Amino acid sequence: MLQTSLRTLQTSHPILRSRLQTNATTFSFLTSPTPSINILTLTLPTNVTDPLTHILDATRGTTPPPKKTSSSPPSTRAPAPTPGELFTLVEENNNKSLINQYPQEATSLAIEDLLPRGKGKKPMWTRGLELLKYSLNSFRLTNLKFVDAKNPRFSQVVRLELNQNDTKEVLAGCKLSGIKLCGALVAAGLMAVHCSKRSSRKYGVVTLTDCRSSLEPSLTDKFGFYHSAILNSHEMKGGETLWDLAKRTYEAFANSKKCNKHFSDMADLNFLMCKAIENPGLTPSSSLRTSIMSVFEDTVFDNGGKKQREIGVEDYMGCASVHGVGPSIAIFDTIRDESLDCLCVYPTPLHSREQMIEFVEKMKVILIEATKTCKK
Repeated sequence: MLQTSLRTLQTSHPILRSRLQTNATTFSFLTSPTPSINILTLTLPTNVTDPLTHILDATRGTTPPPKKTSSSPPSTRAPAPTPGELFTLVEENNNKSLINQYPQEATSLAIEDLLPRGKGKKPMWTRGLELLKYSLNSFRLTNLKFVDAKNPRFSQVVRLELNQNDTKEVLAGCKLSGIKLCGALVAAGLMAVHCSKRSSRKYGVVTLTDCRSSLEPSLTDKFGFYHSAILNSHEMKGGETLWDLAKRTYEAFANSKKCNKHFSDMADLNFLMCKAIENPGLTPSSSLRTSIMSVFEDTVFDNGGKKQREIGVEDYMGCASVHGVGPSIAIFDTIRDESLDCLCVYPTPLHSREQMIEFVEKMKVILIEATKTCKK
Protein backbone atom coordinates (compact mmCIF):
# COMPACT_ATOMS: atom_id res chain seq x y z
CA MET A 1 0.00 0.00 0.00
CA LEU A 2 2.84 2.40 0.84
CA GLN A 3 4.56 1.69 -2.47
CA THR A 4 1.29 2.26 -4.36
CA SER A 5 0.80 5.57 -2.56
CA LEU A 6 4.33 6.68 -3.40
CA ARG A 7 3.81 5.82 -7.06
CA THR A 8 0.59 7.85 -7.02
CA LEU A 9 2.58 10.83 -5.77
CA GLN A 10 5.11 10.28 -8.54
CA THR A 11 2.32 10.23 -11.12
CA SER A 12 0.90 13.52 -9.81
CA HIS A 13 4.28 15.24 -9.51
CA PRO A 14 6.68 14.48 -12.41
CA ILE A 15 9.59 16.07 -10.54
CA LEU A 16 9.44 13.14 -8.09
CA ARG A 17 10.16 10.66 -10.86
CA SER A 18 12.96 12.74 -12.36
CA ARG A 19 16.70 12.23 -12.19
CA LEU A 20 19.51 14.69 -12.70
CA GLN A 21 21.58 14.00 -15.78
CA THR A 22 25.03 15.24 -16.71
CA ASN A 23 24.49 15.62 -20.47
CA ALA A 24 24.99 19.35 -21.03
CA THR A 25 23.21 19.34 -24.41
CA THR A 26 19.80 18.37 -23.00
CA PHE A 27 17.53 19.24 -20.08
CA SER A 28 18.84 19.04 -16.53
CA PHE A 29 16.15 16.56 -15.46
CA LEU A 30 15.30 13.29 -17.15
CA THR A 31 11.69 12.42 -16.30
CA SER A 32 10.52 8.82 -16.50
CA PRO A 33 7.10 8.40 -18.19
CA THR A 34 5.98 6.00 -15.45
CA PRO A 35 6.58 5.86 -11.67
CA SER A 36 9.26 3.37 -10.75
CA ILE A 37 9.90 3.64 -7.01
CA ASN A 38 10.56 0.41 -5.14
CA ILE A 39 10.64 0.18 -1.36
CA LEU A 40 13.45 -1.76 0.26
CA THR A 41 13.47 -2.97 3.85
CA LEU A 42 16.89 -2.92 5.48
CA THR A 43 18.18 -4.69 8.57
CA LEU A 44 20.20 -2.19 10.56
CA PRO A 45 23.23 -3.06 12.69
CA THR A 46 22.52 -3.31 16.40
CA ASN A 47 24.81 -0.37 17.18
CA VAL A 48 22.69 2.12 15.20
CA THR A 49 20.89 4.31 17.73
CA ASP A 50 18.86 6.42 15.29
CA PRO A 51 17.96 4.88 11.90
CA LEU A 52 16.96 8.29 10.51
CA THR A 53 20.40 9.91 10.68
CA HIS A 54 21.90 8.44 7.51
CA ILE A 55 21.35 9.93 4.04
CA LEU A 56 23.03 8.30 1.06
CA ASP A 57 24.18 10.14 -2.06
CA ALA A 58 21.67 11.98 -4.24
CA THR A 59 21.20 9.08 -6.68
CA ARG A 60 20.14 6.59 -4.03
CA GLY A 61 17.73 6.60 -1.13
CA THR A 62 17.41 4.34 1.86
CA THR A 63 14.28 3.36 3.71
CA PRO A 64 14.91 2.40 7.33
CA PRO A 65 12.82 -0.28 9.11
CA PRO A 66 9.02 -0.52 8.75
CA LYS A 67 7.10 2.54 9.95
CA LYS A 68 10.14 4.74 9.26
CA THR A 69 10.52 6.81 6.10
CA SER A 70 13.16 9.15 4.76
CA SER A 71 12.44 11.63 1.96
CA SER A 72 14.86 13.59 -0.24
CA PRO A 73 13.04 14.92 -3.34
CA PRO A 74 14.77 17.34 -5.74
CA SER A 75 13.49 20.42 -3.92
CA THR A 76 15.00 21.11 -0.50
CA ARG A 77 11.58 22.16 0.79
CA ALA A 78 9.50 19.74 -1.31
CA PRO A 79 9.46 17.20 1.57
CA ALA A 80 7.17 19.56 3.52
CA PRO A 81 3.99 18.82 1.49
CA THR A 82 5.09 15.29 0.52
CA PRO A 83 4.25 13.54 3.83
CA GLY A 84 0.82 15.21 4.02
CA GLU A 85 -0.28 13.87 0.64
CA LEU A 86 1.36 10.51 1.31
CA PHE A 87 -0.31 10.07 4.71
CA THR A 88 -3.71 10.98 3.24
CA LEU A 89 -3.32 8.45 0.43
CA VAL A 90 -2.26 5.70 2.84
CA GLU A 91 -5.08 6.56 5.25
CA GLU A 92 -7.68 6.34 2.47
CA ASN A 93 -6.10 3.17 1.08
CA ASN A 94 -5.55 4.83 -2.31
CA ASN A 95 -9.24 5.63 -2.82
CA LYS A 96 -9.65 6.43 -6.55
CA SER A 97 -11.83 9.49 -5.94
CA LEU A 98 -9.14 10.84 -3.62
CA ILE A 99 -6.38 10.19 -6.15
CA ASN A 100 -8.25 12.37 -8.63
CA GLN A 101 -7.83 15.29 -6.22
CA TYR A 102 -4.16 15.27 -7.16
CA PRO A 103 -4.17 15.93 -10.94
CA GLN A 104 -0.87 15.52 -12.71
CA GLU A 105 1.24 18.67 -12.73
CA ALA A 106 2.89 19.87 -15.89
CA THR A 107 6.66 19.65 -16.00
CA SER A 108 7.94 22.69 -14.12
CA LEU A 109 9.92 25.54 -15.62
CA ALA A 110 13.24 26.44 -14.03
CA ILE A 111 13.22 29.37 -11.61
CA GLU A 112 15.54 31.32 -13.97
CA ASP A 113 12.77 31.28 -16.60
CA LEU A 114 10.24 32.84 -14.22
CA LEU A 115 12.17 35.78 -12.76
CA PRO A 116 10.28 39.11 -12.63
CA ARG A 117 11.13 41.33 -15.58
CA GLY A 118 14.39 43.22 -15.06
CA LYS A 119 15.11 41.94 -11.53
CA GLY A 120 17.58 39.27 -12.62
CA LYS A 121 19.64 41.55 -14.84
CA LYS A 122 22.51 43.93 -14.15
CA PRO A 123 25.24 45.58 -16.26
CA MET A 124 28.17 43.41 -17.27
CA TRP A 125 30.70 45.50 -15.33
CA THR A 126 28.52 45.33 -12.21
CA ARG A 127 28.27 41.55 -12.51
CA GLY A 128 32.05 41.33 -12.87
CA LEU A 129 32.59 43.40 -9.73
CA GLU A 130 30.07 41.31 -7.79
CA LEU A 131 31.80 38.08 -8.85
CA LEU A 132 35.13 39.50 -7.75
CA LYS A 133 33.64 40.63 -4.43
CA TYR A 134 32.12 37.21 -3.70
CA SER A 135 35.39 35.49 -4.64
CA LEU A 136 37.56 37.71 -2.43
CA ASN A 137 35.16 37.58 0.52
CA SER A 138 35.10 33.78 0.42
CA PHE A 139 38.80 33.72 1.35
CA ARG A 140 38.11 35.90 4.40
CA LEU A 141 35.41 33.63 5.82
CA THR A 142 36.13 31.23 8.68
CA ASN A 143 35.17 27.59 8.27
CA LEU A 144 34.29 24.92 10.77
CA LYS A 145 37.32 22.69 11.36
CA PHE A 146 37.66 19.97 8.72
CA VAL A 147 38.26 16.48 10.11
CA ASP A 148 38.85 14.56 6.86
CA ALA A 149 38.95 16.50 3.59
CA LYS A 150 40.39 13.68 1.46
CA ASN A 151 37.98 10.74 1.53
CA PRO A 152 34.64 10.53 -0.36
CA ARG A 153 31.72 12.20 1.40
CA PHE A 154 28.10 11.46 2.18
CA SER A 155 25.50 13.29 4.25
CA GLN A 156 24.40 12.59 7.79
CA VAL A 157 21.88 14.19 10.14
CA VAL A 158 21.88 15.40 13.73
CA ARG A 159 18.58 16.58 15.17
CA LEU A 160 18.03 19.64 17.31
CA GLU A 161 14.74 19.30 19.17
CA LEU A 162 13.02 21.56 21.69
CA ASN A 163 9.98 20.71 23.78
CA GLN A 164 6.73 22.63 23.36
CA ASN A 165 7.43 25.08 26.19
CA ASP A 166 10.95 25.98 25.00
CA THR A 167 9.67 26.27 21.44
CA LYS A 168 6.94 28.64 22.56
CA GLU A 169 9.48 30.81 24.41
CA VAL A 170 11.87 30.95 21.44
CA LEU A 171 9.04 31.96 19.09
CA ALA A 172 7.92 34.60 21.59
CA GLY A 173 11.46 36.00 21.66
CA CYS A 174 11.49 36.14 17.85
CA LYS A 175 8.17 37.97 17.82
CA LEU A 176 9.39 40.44 20.44
CA SER A 177 12.53 41.10 18.36
CA GLY A 178 10.55 41.48 15.14
CA ILE A 179 12.37 38.64 13.39
CA LYS A 180 11.66 35.18 12.02
CA LEU A 181 12.90 31.96 13.61
CA CYS A 182 15.72 31.71 11.06
CA GLY A 183 17.36 34.74 12.71
CA ALA A 184 17.52 32.99 16.08
CA LEU A 185 18.88 29.79 14.51
CA VAL A 186 21.61 31.72 12.68
CA ALA A 187 22.59 33.59 15.85
CA ALA A 188 22.71 30.38 17.91
CA GLY A 189 24.83 28.71 15.22
CA LEU A 190 27.30 31.60 15.02
CA MET A 191 27.62 31.78 18.80
CA ALA A 192 28.14 28.00 18.98
CA VAL A 193 30.92 28.01 16.39
CA HIS A 194 32.66 31.14 17.71
CA CYS A 195 32.45 30.47 21.46
CA SER A 196 36.04 29.18 21.71
CA LYS A 197 37.57 31.87 19.49
CA ARG A 198 39.43 34.78 21.09
CA SER A 199 39.72 36.99 18.03
CA SER A 200 37.28 38.54 15.60
CA ARG A 201 36.17 36.23 12.76
CA LYS A 202 33.81 36.46 9.79
CA TYR A 203 31.38 33.70 8.88
CA GLY A 204 29.25 33.16 5.81
CA VAL A 205 25.54 32.34 6.18
CA VAL A 206 23.21 31.39 3.34
CA THR A 207 19.48 32.05 3.74
CA LEU A 208 17.12 30.35 1.30
CA THR A 209 13.93 32.24 0.48
CA ASP A 210 10.88 30.85 -1.32
CA CYS A 211 10.36 32.87 -4.51
CA ARG A 212 7.10 31.27 -5.69
CA SER A 213 4.85 34.27 -4.92
CA SER A 214 7.26 36.72 -6.61
CA LEU A 215 7.74 34.85 -9.88
CA GLU A 216 6.02 35.63 -13.19
CA PRO A 217 3.64 33.93 -13.23
CA SER A 218 3.41 33.33 -9.48
CA LEU A 219 3.27 29.72 -8.34
CA THR A 220 1.45 27.83 -5.63
CA ASP A 221 3.27 25.36 -3.40
CA LYS A 222 3.90 23.05 -6.34
CA PHE A 223 6.82 20.66 -6.32
CA GLY A 224 10.17 21.80 -7.67
CA PHE A 225 13.04 24.01 -6.57
CA TYR A 226 11.91 27.64 -6.36
CA HIS A 227 14.14 28.91 -3.58
CA SER A 228 16.89 31.44 -4.09
CA ALA A 229 19.94 32.02 -1.89
CA ILE A 230 21.21 35.16 -0.21
CA LEU A 231 24.77 34.98 1.14
CA ASN A 232 25.62 37.32 4.01
CA SER A 233 28.86 37.52 6.01
CA HIS A 234 28.73 38.30 9.73
CA GLU A 235 31.57 39.37 11.99
CA MET A 236 31.77 37.78 15.43
CA LYS A 237 33.89 39.43 18.12
CA GLY A 238 32.73 37.41 21.14
CA GLY A 239 30.37 38.45 23.90
CA GLU A 240 27.33 38.77 21.62
CA THR A 241 23.87 38.08 23.04
CA LEU A 242 21.51 35.90 21.05
CA TRP A 243 18.66 38.35 20.50
CA ASP A 244 20.90 41.27 19.50
CA LEU A 245 22.85 39.04 17.13
CA ALA A 246 19.67 37.46 15.77
CA LYS A 247 18.23 40.87 14.98
CA ARG A 248 21.47 42.00 13.30
CA THR A 249 21.81 38.90 11.12
CA TYR A 250 18.12 38.83 10.19
CA GLU A 251 18.11 42.52 9.24
CA ALA A 252 21.17 41.95 7.03
CA PHE A 253 19.25 39.24 5.19
CA ALA A 254 16.02 41.28 5.03
CA ASN A 255 17.86 44.31 3.60
CA SER A 256 19.50 42.14 0.95
CA LYS A 257 16.11 40.75 0.01
CA LYS A 258 14.62 44.25 -0.24
CA CYS A 259 17.37 45.05 -2.74
CA ASN A 260 16.30 41.97 -4.75
CA LYS A 261 19.70 40.29 -4.31
CA HIS A 262 17.95 36.89 -4.29
CA PHE A 263 17.18 37.60 -7.96
CA SER A 264 20.03 39.85 -9.11
CA ASP A 265 22.79 37.67 -7.60
CA MET A 266 21.29 34.32 -8.60
CA ALA A 267 23.40 33.95 -11.74
CA ASP A 268 26.55 35.04 -9.89
CA LEU A 269 26.16 32.47 -7.11
CA ASN A 270 25.23 29.73 -9.57
CA PHE A 271 28.33 30.53 -11.64
CA LEU A 272 30.61 30.44 -8.59
CA MET A 273 29.14 27.15 -7.35
CA CYS A 274 29.60 25.57 -10.78
CA LYS A 275 33.22 26.74 -10.82
CA ALA A 276 33.74 25.30 -7.33
CA ILE A 277 32.36 21.94 -8.47
CA GLU A 278 34.63 21.97 -11.53
CA ASN A 279 37.64 23.14 -9.51
CA PRO A 280 37.33 22.02 -5.84
CA GLY A 281 40.82 23.38 -5.20
CA LEU A 282 39.36 26.89 -5.35
CA THR A 283 37.70 26.20 -1.98
CA PRO A 284 39.58 25.76 1.34
CA SER A 285 41.14 22.26 1.51
CA SER A 286 39.05 21.34 -1.58
CA SER A 287 36.13 21.10 0.85
CA LEU A 288 33.47 22.63 -1.46
CA ARG A 289 32.19 24.58 1.55
CA THR A 290 30.59 27.91 0.64
CA SER A 291 29.40 28.99 4.10
CA ILE A 292 29.34 27.91 7.72
CA MET A 293 25.59 27.23 7.66
CA SER A 294 22.38 27.59 5.67
CA VAL A 295 18.83 28.19 6.89
CA PHE A 296 15.40 28.74 5.39
CA GLU A 297 13.68 32.10 5.77
CA ASP A 298 10.33 30.47 6.55
CA THR A 299 9.69 27.65 8.99
CA VAL A 300 7.50 24.69 8.02
CA PHE A 301 4.55 24.03 10.37
CA ASP A 302 3.37 20.43 10.58
CA ASN A 303 0.44 19.58 12.83
CA GLY A 304 -0.27 16.18 11.30
CA GLY A 305 1.11 14.09 14.15
CA LYS A 306 -2.26 12.54 14.99
CA LYS A 307 -2.89 11.36 11.42
CA GLN A 308 0.71 10.18 11.21
CA ARG A 309 0.36 7.99 14.30
CA GLU A 310 -3.03 6.63 13.21
CA ILE A 311 -1.50 5.08 10.08
CA GLY A 312 1.48 3.68 12.00
CA VAL A 313 4.21 6.15 11.06
CA GLU A 314 6.54 6.66 14.01
CA ASP A 315 8.76 9.31 12.46
CA TYR A 316 9.90 10.82 9.17
CA MET A 317 12.42 13.33 7.85
CA GLY A 318 12.44 15.76 4.94
CA CYS A 319 15.76 17.26 3.86
CA ALA A 320 18.41 17.34 1.14
CA SER A 321 22.00 16.12 0.96
CA VAL A 322 24.87 18.61 1.41
CA HIS A 323 27.99 16.61 0.60
CA GLY A 324 28.34 18.32 -2.78
CA VAL A 325 28.98 22.06 -2.86
CA GLY A 326 27.27 23.71 0.12
CA PRO A 327 27.49 24.71 3.79
CA SER A 328 29.10 22.86 6.67
CA ILE A 329 25.67 22.48 8.22
CA ALA A 330 22.25 22.92 6.60
CA ILE A 331 19.30 23.43 8.93
CA PHE A 332 15.81 22.26 7.91
CA ASP A 333 13.49 23.56 10.63
CA THR A 334 9.94 22.42 11.31
CA ILE A 335 7.49 23.22 14.11
CA ARG A 336 6.01 19.75 14.49
CA ASP A 337 2.97 19.63 16.76
CA GLU A 338 4.19 22.85 18.47
CA SER A 339 7.71 21.51 19.07
CA LEU A 340 10.81 22.64 17.16
CA ASP A 341 12.46 19.87 15.16
CA CYS A 342 15.59 20.89 13.22
CA LEU A 343 17.32 18.48 10.88
CA CYS A 344 20.97 19.52 10.81
CA VAL A 345 22.55 17.93 7.74
CA TYR A 346 26.32 17.88 7.32
CA PRO A 347 28.97 16.30 5.05
CA THR A 348 30.96 13.46 6.56
CA PRO A 349 33.83 12.55 7.00
CA LEU A 350 34.64 16.22 6.27
CA HIS A 351 33.00 16.85 9.65
CA SER A 352 32.70 14.15 12.30
CA ARG A 353 29.49 13.14 14.03
CA GLU A 354 30.99 13.97 17.42
CA GLN A 355 31.90 17.44 16.15
CA MET A 356 28.36 18.07 14.91
CA ILE A 357 26.64 16.69 18.00
CA GLU A 358 28.72 19.09 20.11
CA PHE A 359 27.88 21.98 17.76
CA VAL A 360 24.13 21.26 17.82
CA GLU A 361 24.07 20.76 21.60
CA LYS A 362 25.70 24.18 22.03
CA MET A 363 23.05 25.71 19.78
CA LYS A 364 20.30 24.12 21.85
CA VAL A 365 21.74 25.40 25.14
CA ILE A 366 22.16 28.90 23.68
CA LEU A 367 18.53 28.98 22.48
CA ILE A 368 17.14 27.78 25.81
CA GLU A 369 19.29 30.18 27.84
CA ALA A 370 18.16 33.06 25.62
CA THR A 371 14.52 32.42 26.49
CA LYS A 372 15.33 33.19 30.14
CA THR A 373 16.67 36.65 29.29
CA CYS A 374 13.65 37.20 27.07
CA LYS A 375 11.32 36.57 30.04
CA LYS A 376 13.14 39.22 32.06
